[in-house]
Amino acid sequence: MISFDNTEIAFKSKSDKDLRKAYWLFKIVGNPSMVKMGKTMTNFSLKAKLPIKGIIKNTIFHQFCGGETIPDCANTIKQLGDFGIGTILDYSIEGKTSEDDFDATVKEIVATIQEAKNSKHIPFGVFKVTGISRFEILEKANPENANLSDSEQKELQAVINRVDIICKAGFDAGIPVFIDAEETWIQDTIDRICIQMMKKYNLEKAIVYNTAQMYRHDRLAFLEKEIKEAREGNYFYGIKLVRGAYMEKERERAAQKGYPSPIQPTKDASDRDFNKALELIIDNIDVISLCAGTHNEDSSNYLADLITKKGLAKDDSRIYFAQLLGMSDHISYNLAFNNYRVAKYVPFGPIEEVMPYLLRRADENTSVAGQTSRELRLIMSERNRRKK
Repeated sequence: MISFDNTEIAFKSKSDKDLRKAYWLFKIVGNPSMVKMGKTMTNFSLKAKLPIKGIIKNTIFHQFCGGETIPDCANTIKQLGDFGIGTILDYSIEGKTSEDDFDATVKEIVATIQEAKNSKHIPFGVFKVTGISRFEILEKANPENANLSDSEQKELQAVINRVDIICKAGFDAGIPVFIDAEETWIQDTIDRICIQMMKKYNLEKAIVYNTAQMYRHDRLAFLEKEIKEAREGNYFYGIKLVRGAYMEKERERAAQKGYPSPIQPTKDASDRDFNKALELIIDNIDVISLCAGTHNEDSSNYLADLITKKGLAKDDSRIYFAQLLGMSDHISYNLAFNNYRVAKYVPFGPIEEVMPYLLRRADENTSVAGQTSRELRLIMSERNRRKK
């Protein structure tokens, strides 16, 4: 059992100034009315080109992002690496719609993979399919036998080609690549593309990773099927396991359109399926590689216990823990201190382009029960320890 209460280890990389800044940021983020007002003011100010980028850069951007460019992230990569924590460079721009923008995004993602190839501190690449595709074409293609027009077929193939460019770059560099999960009404399209890439690039080890959001009640059965098919098809399966990021949106859409919600009925059900999925994966570790993306202490300890029970090494290259930069340092740093493989998602990109991601982080901290209060409690505990 790992203790995640050791704040000296958790915040060893943070100065007193860093802790003060994080404390006030989480105090603000923990207030829903402040978050709502801040979002409105930020969006207005950016559209009006008011000079607020400096304020953003020194507050929420500093807490949750590595920089505006790959070179800007060098300091964060080194700081994490000094404590045995890897970096997952996440080019976090959203909302693009042109083919030129998609191709430019592909180049930036491939650049992160090249950076990983030359750094011992970057174990993975990552991207979202909606970063290199129109949402609408993924939605239209979501039913497996979608009736796409010739031009839509061509557009979808262009998306698959972009994914292939990224996965091939990962394969050539020996750097595994995560394909993030998204909304249910485009996820089937993404799942099919993932399998296509796995069958091409995962013949010797897991290079391409799909992502399963365990707040969906169908994902445990999905994983069982995927593992079975990987065995039968003689390829390795890569999976990033998360709880999920679109719960409110999913429930609202299901209610509006009159279909059963894909979301688990309770948080306990999500937690149960997450841990069952960990068991399933560790029991099949000969054919599957795992990144457990979790900010949950119980699930982190559960996976650590499974590793021990299975007789696996703590630093088995097939098993990683991951958290977001700026959150849950008590989990990341204590796991790394105990010799487990850990990585942080490090978003980067131009400030105005990354704002949708940052505002989601603010919403997440406001809506996830106990998230902000936990961060504040730990920061306060470490500040008190240092004063003594």
